Amino acid sequence: MSLARCVAAEGIGSLLLTATVVGSGVMAERLAGGNVGIALLANTGATVAVLATLIALLGPLSGAHFNPAVSFVEALRGNLPWGRLVPYVAVQIAGCCAGALLAHAMFELPLLQASAHVRTGSAQWLAEGVATLGLVLVVIGHRRQEDAPWMVAAWIGAAYWFTASTSFANPAITIARALSDTFAGIRPADVPGFIAAQLVGALVGLLLGRALFRRPVSATDNPRRDSRELQYEGCD
Repeated sequence: MSLARCVAAEGIGSLLLTATVVGSGVMAERLAGGNVGIALLANTGATVAVLATLIALLGPLSGAHFNPAVSFVEALRGNLPWGRLVPYVAVQIAGCCAGALLAHAMFELPLLQASAHVRTGSAQWLAEGVATLGLVLVVIGHRRQEDAPWMVAAWIGAAYWFTASTSFANPAITIARALSDTFAGIRPADVPGFIAAQLVGALVGLLLGRALFRRPVSATDNPRRDSRELQYEGCD
């Protein structure tokens, strides 16, 4: 698989994921009549659906990371060449930012915004660490390629509700959401704290994943061989 195709898949997926997160937040807020719970439920449903779809669609091409924290973990695990990490992260950030602008355009909002939505404090940072830790555990621990879409989407959907931060769990989308003064936004000043917590959570998740999930001695010893290594063809 060429690097160009891998990067294109990551960029398209990041764009569509963020457009869904931001756009569904705008639509939900408009239709919920001030009921924040209903708005969050609608936002969650749209995010879960598109995330599962994008992973199933683009996973065979690039691994469907759409997330610098996941790409960093995959590089540490040897599943993504270090030379590909910077292009992946760059296109993820660019794609997410473009997705926020696309959502604004679809709802006739100003394209460039700065969010005023305050999201800071130790509880929020802890929540982001937990959300990202769990995401990394799912990435490392799922046993079959076909399980990845629903397991990742299910974790993110659940974390929308049980974490105080509503589970950003993604540095690229965190940056993009700072550009949207909407339901899904985050104040730019709060972005560094979220990203730091996400990266710490990702590293802790990697350590736990390595301790919990060990490869079988050989494929013949375990007919359900570890398909985590077969998620995508890789970039030449």
